[in-house]
Amino acid sequence: MVYFVGLVGLLLILTAEARVGNSSESRFCTESKECLLYDLVCKNDDYEVRHYDSVKWVSTDEECYFMDKATYTAFRRLFKYITGSNKAGVNIDMTAPVTVKIEEKKKMWASSVFTISFLLPSDYQMIHPQPTDDKVYFTETPDMKVYVRSYGGWMMSLTSSVNSMLLKRQLDNVQATYNKDYHYAVGYDSPMKILNRHNEVWYMVEGEPVCPTS
Repeated sequence: MVYFVGLVGLLLILTAEARVGNSSESRFCTESKECLLYDLVCKNDDYEVRHYDSVKWVSTDEECYFMDKATYTAFRRLFKYITGSNKAGVNIDMTAPVTVKIEEKKKMWASSVFTISFLLPSDYQMIHPQPTDDKVYFTETPDMKVYVRSYGGWMMSLTSSVNSMLLKRQLDNVQATYNKDYHYAVGYDSPMKILNRHNEVWYMVEGEPVCPTS
């Protein structure tokens, strides 16, 4: 009995730490019930630093020359998973954001492996139905701080690349340390949304975050 109570308590703690919550708590999530929540560490005119708790995602990889094509193919694969193509045959609510992990060290005219991920809703953070497609798997991001640059419009190869370059330049100017092996392109909106779209670029903080104000 004591073991059972302890296990339930542990599950509750782990669930509480996975900060997937109501979209009303985020100004970016306007089309989904739940969204990835964060704590703002600091902010200036160029970027902000956020703290995210560890959360689980459903992910897939796609090798391609361009992010746009990789995202289109991978998105459809993951969408099938949340709309019943899983071993439990259940429908899972779409959440926000969708992330694309992009390798930083890409040779000119060489293909890259893009990892696209859907955030698992709070009900499925601990236990999630197994995929029927062997290209679909689960990942977990660690408790982390990230440098974030936001921009509007559409998240495409060109806009993502330009904004990642601008964020890197801003971080280098203040001698911030961050993971230079990869970054994330992050989108919050469905293709049906035309106005007030929100996208981001994330770089993982290494060491103490740097966030000078002017």
